[in-house]
Amino acid sequence: MPTTEKQRLVAEIKERVAESGGMILADYRGLTVKDMKVLRTSLRDAGGEATVYKNSLAQIAIRELDLPNMDEFLAGPTVFVFTPTDPVAAAKALTAFGKDRKVFAFKGAFIDGQVISADAVKAIAALPSREELIARLMGAMLNPVRGFMAMCNAPAGALARAMQAVADQKAAA
Repeated sequence: MPTTEKQRLVAEIKERVAESGGMILADYRGLTVKDMKVLRTSLRDAGGEATVYKNSLAQIAIRELDLPNMDEFLAGPTVFVFTPTDPVAAAKALTAFGKDRKVFAFKGAFIDGQVISADAVKAIAALPSREELIARLMGAMLNPVRGFMAMCNAPAGALARAMQAVADQKAAA
């Protein structure tokens, strides 16, 4: 018979999964309390939040939400990282955190309704930020306009340089 505390935790997990834009799962085995505090702080700065739940309660919540099976990721100590909007920022923060700590490893993630592997999470972390991608797109869109404007200005500039050269020759003579 489930206790009211377990029912509350399952409801909390369901609510957080439903509200989040992504959920990244990682193995935190071997991290100290100080390391977990650093992890939580870096994730908070990136717009994410790290929480530890019992795997069995997470499995119940996932089943009740009719999400794809994630039992393979829910073995051993698991930290759940919820991101309300941008999972890339949280994945980058987790990757930066994991560079210094060999014991930290991705297990997988649930992003935009799809279960993805640990390697895919690492690939997401390698992506540029949303702002950088928008800047690149805007630059690519402006290049043809810049080229057209340069082509339109070239004849007038050539005429002005030719007239200046003639004026310089007459002044020198």
